[in-house]
Amino acid sequence: MDLTILYRGPLASCDYDCPYCPFAKRRDSRAELTADRAALERFAGWAAAQREDRLSVLFTPWGEGLVRSWYRRTLTELSRLPHIGRVAIQTNLSCRTDWLSGADLDTLALWCTFHPGQTPYDRFLAKCHDLAARGVRHSVGVVGLPGHLEHARRLRADLPAHVYLWVNAAEGHTYTDAEAGEWTALDPLFPYSRHPHRSAGLPCRTGESVVSVDGDGTVRRCHFVKAELGNLYDGSYRRALRPRPCPLAVCDCHIGYVHLETLPLYDVFAGGVLERVPADPPGAAHSDTVSLSSAVRTPSRSCSSSTILRASSASDTSTASGVASATALRRA
Repeated sequence: MDLTILYRGPLASCDYDCPYCPFAKRRDSRAELTADRAALERFAGWAAAQREDRLSVLFTPWGEGLVRSWYRRTLTELSRLPHIGRVAIQTNLSCRTDWLSGADLDTLALWCTFHPGQTPYDRFLAKCHDLAARGVRHSVGVVGLPGHLEHARRLRADLPAHVYLWVNAAEGHTYTDAEAGEWTALDPLFPYSRHPHRSAGLPCRTGESVVSVDGDGTVRRCHFVKAELGNLYDGSYRRALRPRPCPLAVCDCHIGYVHLETLPLYDVFAGGVLERVPADPPGAAHSDTVSLSSAVRTPSRSCSSSTILRASSASDTSTASGVASATALRRA
């Protein structure tokens, strides 16, 4: 079986205090860190033992994982296993990078987010160049807030040409066409993020070939649907894997809508779905994205600290019912 797993354990602490993140500067207690480490080690042991399956894993911690030794070790060890097709993590890149020398770089990849005001620009850029010099597959991105635009332009100019710079639409921010055009000039795929995607009743790979797993081993189809499919460690989840439509009104998080079968993103990101690296070089034309994304204007919940997305304008009265559903989800 080929299975993609989005793992999110109990870790919630972060070394940054981004104003748009609910986990800013949160500190986990020693007991909480011990529990997170034990949960991650249990998951890693399970993944290592699944030699009859082909696994790909994306770690999506609420906090910053790579400042913790157990995340660095887990990524390194899983990357060396022949049945692991990809292992990646979302990170603010505040950690050191020398640990990567022990990983299999054909398997390991990083999804990196730059948070202006949280780290010196030159320090972050130097780490990005270090990743490129090491041959580490990675993407780099920013949240599309107005105050981040010049930082993003500077990043695009200073990053190696082959490194994809992505932009996430900011939660609660409405973009005029002119504003969206400025972001799209930096990230040709920004139109996918600008508006949430209607998903109710549409086919999605989650729950069939993609699942979400928490620190207790509870398996769900994705991070945003609370219904349980079973448990990873007793194998009960396997009986529940099957094609199924999305039960939510909309999907506005990249780690969710990338798996919608009605969008072409598995082709766009072929070979790099988990680390958000497109198959085409940065700056390649993606003219189809504008028409697809402009057709959806219904907001939903936000996702993790490195994937903060927007809610659409309240003036979109034609989607009032979707707005109500999304608000209920956010409060749940």
